[in-house]
Amino acid sequence: MSRDYVLGIDLGTQSLKIGIYTTDGKQVYSASASYPTYNGSDGYSEQDANDWWLALQSAMQTISKVVDKKSIKGIALCATSSTVLLTDESLEPVSLAQCWMDQRSTAEEDEINSMEHAHVRDRLRYSGEKTSVEWMLTKSLWLKKNNDLSGKRIVEQLDWMNFKLTDVLVASQCNATCKWGYVERVGGFSEEFLREIGLEGITEHWPSKVIRVGDLVGMVTQEAANFLSLEAGTPVFQGGIDAHIGMIGAGALEPGNLNLTTGTSFVHLMHHEKPIFNDSLWGPYDSPLIQDNWLLEGGQLSCGSIISWFLKEFYEHQSNKLEVYKELEKEIIKIDPGSDGLFMLDSWKGNRTPYKTPYATGAFIGLTLSHTKYHIYRAILEAIAFGTRNVICTFNESAIPVNRIIVGGGGTQNESWMQIISDVTGIPISIPKDTETGSKGAAIIASFGLGKYSSLVEASKSMVEMKKTYTPNHLMKEKYDLLFEGYLELNQILFPVMEKLKRGGRTQ
Repeated sequence: MSRDYVLGIDLGTQSLKIGIYTTDGKQVYSASASYPTYNGSDGYSEQDANDWWLALQSAMQTISKVVDKKSIKGIALCATSSTVLLTDESLEPVSLAQCWMDQRSTAEEDEINSMEHAHVRDRLRYSGEKTSVEWMLTKSLWLKKNNDLSGKRIVEQLDWMNFKLTDVLVASQCNATCKWGYVERVGGFSEEFLREIGLEGITEHWPSKVIRVGDLVGMVTQEAANFLSLEAGTPVFQGGIDAHIGMIGAGALEPGNLNLTTGTSFVHLMHHEKPIFNDSLWGPYDSPLIQDNWLLEGGQLSCGSIISWFLKEFYEHQSNKLEVYKELEKEIIKIDPGSDGLFMLDSWKGNRTPYKTPYATGAFIGLTLSHTKYHIYRAILEAIAFGTRNVICTFNESAIPVNRIIVGGGGTQNESWMQIISDVTGIPISIPKDTETGSKGAAIIASFGLGKYSSLVEASKSMVEMKKTYTPNHLMKEKYDLLFEGYLELNQILFPVMEKLKRGGRTQ
């Protein structure tokens, strides 16, 4: 007897992942394909959009051996944000895409955030009082200053991939709310706000329609179906930002649950019943996922990327990464909390929460001749855990309790790291059975879009199952409490020095 399946697609920073699921949440197939990022010393981080499309084709190559393509009844995607692409009117790329972590629009971030105009300050209240170098607003302003936009479109990775599948161009309310300055309950986009920050007329270059997560984007075209071995006419439903859709895939939609997506960066997301204005957090975002639910966001820009750096520098020629991780696991448990006096600061590509500065960089403090690469590795894990605790403290400052952390993404495979984060924060950590919460969340959206569930919340509850829980070791927590104070102090001492160095020795 044939079954109905849904396809979830997750475009991450380093690779694309797909998952085929039954509409009750059982995974039957997964695959991935990587694509390069071109990093420049001037802060550029770029990708070729065509690589994303080819990666999807690569990941789909063997799918027919597992399921009949006619049994895939719905599709949804999530993607990095804001990874921004400049195209012509026919949506053909005219340049490489700016990755979300691209730093070229730092001046535009400073320009917008320093504005005192009432329209600007009023709209920025809904994004934590600031915009970010990572967002569509700053990237669009940079593109406007440095390009002739006549006959051009500015779209996100998600928009372009949806278009490639369906020939329909729309934006996601998730992305628009969290990165584009869109606030549904006060009219969506504010032309006054956009004009004041130098983006008058920019909506003519953005997708003209914003639709909610779970709404129908369009149907798979015959051309896309032939390229990807899909069935033409399969409905594609609107997704959103990878980490945010991960909330759905992790079963972390209810208040009190912090959804932590672990990957190149960390993203911390929580729902709340009312708007909370805290300028150290991002948001409150108006209904980006669930109607009439406010979303608050924290984040760490450099996490998995620091571990990738470590592996490249110390294990570049060792191909068996599983053996590398086993070796590291074996050695770091011999080292006490604090890595024998070695501290690391984790803001290698700037700080997202709570300091909101693109000028922060990384640092190792306390290195001695007795330290080994294993001390460095443990210091990395601890520093990122301290950064997560710093984000949680910021939520707590607004009287938002964090009762449980639900973690998805690649970091869940590192058991020592999960235990360290639980010990540092003093909070239990739950791991879903399907840790690729982006593709799982997209599949849940597709199931909801097909009418299998009455709401996204119901779909998430029904389709997500937990696998493991880490509980904090309170003796370790006491040791980490003291170390965390040192971490905070070092941030305050070194951030001004880092900014001066990054500005070329100049102060503001």
